[in-house]
Amino acid sequence: MISATTVMALLPVAVAQSELQTRTLVINGQSGKAVIYRINNQSFIDLESLARIGNGSVSFRGEQIILTLPSSAAATVPDSTPPNEGMTRPFMTSAVQDLALIKDWHTKLAYAIQRGIPGDGSRIVVLHDRAAEGLRLASVDASSHSDRQALQLLTNNFNQVDQWKRKLVDARKSMSSANYSLTPDALEKDSEYQKIVSCNQFLGTMLTGGQYQDTTSCH
Repeated sequence: MISATTVMALLPVAVAQSELQTRTLVINGQSGKAVIYRINNQSFIDLESLARIGNGSVSFRGEQIILTLPSSAAATVPDSTPPNEGMTRPFMTSAVQDLALIKDWHTKLAYAIQRGIPGDGSRIVVLHDRAAEGLRLASVDASSHSDRQALQLLTNNFNQVDQWKRKLVDARKSMSSANYSLTPDALEKDSEYQKIVSCNQFLGTMLTGGQYQDTTSCH
C-alpha cells in the first residue's frame, strides 16, 4: 500500500518555476500529457494522470490509496499476427505438379465436350484420380501456415473441375451437351469453366512466387 503523498514525493520532475505546466510523461513505454504541480519548489503529478498514462488504476480503501501499474512487459501488447513465413519449397513443388494435373483434366474435358466425343465420363476417370493423388501429396507436404492456405485454394480448384465434370455428364444425359459443339463460344460463355481457368492461372503465378494470396475466382 502506498499513500498519495509518498507517490508524489517519489516523482520529482525538473520543470521551470511556474506553478503549473503540462508535460509529456512516459511510463513503461506509454506516453501521455500530464499537469505538473509546483509546490514549495517541488514537482508533483496527480495519481489519476499516472494511472491513465500507465494503463493502471487507482482505488481507495479506507485511508489508503492504492495505485496499480502494470509491468513494462504487461504494458507492451504482443503482436499476435503470425509471421508471413511464405510457402515451403516441398509444398510449392508438389502443388505446382498437381496444378498441372488439374489443368490437364479440365483441358481434356473441354476438348471432349467441344468435339462431342461420346461417353459418360468414365474415360476421364483416370485424370480425376491423378489430380486427386497429386492433391493428396501436396497436402502431405503442406507444413507452414501459408502452405495450408494455398492448399485450400488448390483443393477448391480441384473441386471446381469435379463439379463442372458432373455438370457435363448430366448435360450429356439430357442431350444438352450438343450446345458446346454447336456453339463456337460456348466455353467462353460458361461462367463455371471461366472461373476454373482463372483460378488455375492465378494459382500458377502464386505458387511459383512462394507467397500466399487470395482470389475470388478460387471460391
